[in-house]
Formats: sequence, structure tokens, C-alpha cells
Amino acid sequence: MKTYVPKKDEVERQWWLIDADGRILGRLATQVANLLRGKNKPQYVDFMDTGDFVVVVNAEKIKVTGKKLDQKKYYSHTGYPGGIKEKTLRELMDKKPEEVIRKAVWGMLPKNKLNRAIHKKLKVYAGPDHPHEAQQLQEYKF
Repeated sequence: MKTYVPKKDEVERQWWLIDADGRILGRLATQVANLLRGKNKPQYVDFMDTGDFVVVVNAEKIKVTGKKLDQKKYYSHTGYPGGIKEKTLRELMDKKPEEVIRKAVWGMLPKNKLNRAIHKKLKVYAGPDHPHEAQQLQEYKF
């Protein structure tokens, strides 16, 4: 018996709507990463992008456990000597709450040629509004 490998045209993509209100950041990010990769589908293969689109709303209302709001740090570098910058999770949640979910999901995606294509299918919004009504979103049940 031959192993089934889907063609690029055979992959059907759905649009999922996830409400992040009251969800814990890491648990939400693992579910989103699995949907983006397509691990919930029977035709999943690891060398191909078979995943769905995911729209996350209410990113500003996620929760974290413990002292992560003050102790978790995000680093960036300007490219110049001494140009390292750090922000705590609390600072990032105040300025850009969407970025917190994007970074958490990015860390859970494979580090290969597919990661940028997979990550582009993630749409995150701080509030309850989003411009994707035309895609007939299905609400994802955890």
C-alpha cells in the first residue's frame, strides 16, 4: 500500500476564529500553532504547508501564570554595538498585545523553510473586531 501525500491544490484551508479572552498564553499558542501547521487534519505531512488560517481576537485579555508579567523579557537588537533592547511582558502587553501572541506562536513553529509561510496565516487583533467577516470563520472549540 502506498503512502498518501497530498498535492498543493488538494489542500483545503479553513478559517478559524479563536477568542483569547481569559485563555492562558502558552496553551493558546500551542493550539494555534497546531491549527496553522495542519496537525489536526488526516492529510498532515511535515514537509508541506497543510494548515488553516487562524484569526485570534481579544489578544489584550490573555492571561499568564505566576510572575511572568514582570519577569518574562523580550529582547531585540538594533544591529549597532550595545544596541540590545529588552521589554517585559507587561510593557509589551500595554503597547502591542498582538505581538505577544505572534511571538509565542512563532517560537512553536518549526525552524525551516515553511515557518514564514505558516506564520503569515495567523491574524491577531487586540480587540473583538476583525476585517475577516467574508471568510465565513468557524469558531474553534477547545
